[in-house]
Amino acid sequence: MTSATAISAESLVKTFGANRALDGVELSARKGRVLGLLGPNGAGKTTAVRILTTLLRPDSGSASVAGHDVLTEPNAVRRSIGLSGQYAAVDENLTGRENLYMVGRLYGMNRPDARKRAGELLDGFQLGEAGDRIAKGYSGGMRRRLDLAGALVARPPVVMLDEPTTGLDPRGRMDTWRLIAELVDDGTTVLLTTQYLEEADALADTIAVIDHGRVIANGTSNELKALVGGERLELVVDEAAEMDTAAEVLAGIGTGTPRVDTQSRRLQVAVNDGSKSLVEAVRWLGESGIEVHDVGLHRPTLDDAFLSLTGKPTEVSGNGATAGAAGSEGLATAESGERGGRQ
Repeated sequence: MTSATAISAESLVKTFGANRALDGVELSARKGRVLGLLGPNGAGKTTAVRILTTLLRPDSGSASVAGHDVLTEPNAVRRSIGLSGQYAAVDENLTGRENLYMVGRLYGMNRPDARKRAGELLDGFQLGEAGDRIAKGYSGGMRRRLDLAGALVARPPVVMLDEPTTGLDPRGRMDTWRLIAELVDDGTTVLLTTQYLEEADALADTIAVIDHGRVIANGTSNELKALVGGERLELVVDEAAEMDTAAEVLAGIGTGTPRVDTQSRRLQVAVNDGSKSLVEAVRWLGESGIEVHDVGLHRPTLDDAFLSLTGKPTEVSGNGATAGAAGSEGLATAESGERGGRQ
């Protein structure tokens, strides 16, 4: 690991019985940057984080964090990181302020500094008014924010955030994005696993896509989008009964199989000549008697790249965009770049 590299993993392998959770994972994050890990549920993201935070030992391979080997220097690694897992680790019998004060003291901070840092983080995570209330009465989103604050108490050089905004409302998510950006501006390295593709697009300098325990693509957000290529012709039909016919029209215009979302009556297909394809689509749909509610062109998104790489689109649920289970073989890898979506 070079002096400019804060997180490094080489050929990580981890099995649980017959399940090969990690199958030779390679990761690298430069100091003061955000490395985003994307992948379907069960792809191996959390297993990789648990190894990097010394909570699991790999079967083979090596990893270093902040210049310390996770196998031979676990205590040094733990002193160098802040961790927020998928589930909030909050003592419900303490107040929010007491939770953060306790973390500060465990990190070796003196009493005045621990109290001061607790107050700063409570204000930063919009928990100031609730800081002296018992955490048992906090909502799920408030507990999540308190857990995130706990990961930042000691201002660690490396912060591991495993799906940090799951369960947060839009305001909470935006506040978390702002705080992550501020951390990075101050030189902190962040490893971010997320199922919100717009989150990775906005925050990550580089993105590694993991599927079936392997890194199948690695690069900036723009590089991953470039793997998809071309523009996308998208339309919404008025009647669900017309979707099959509309799909046939788009199949004759586009370069691949149209994506069809029956719930929203939305269809999308990749095209080579965007403006020409748009005109042809409008004409053919009109001749077929299909009423179109909306039609347009857009450049590939990270969602398109995720679909292309894993073979599965993200699925929108009540909690936001989440990646479903998927499989993929023989996929290209983008060259890793230094900057990504965060400007």
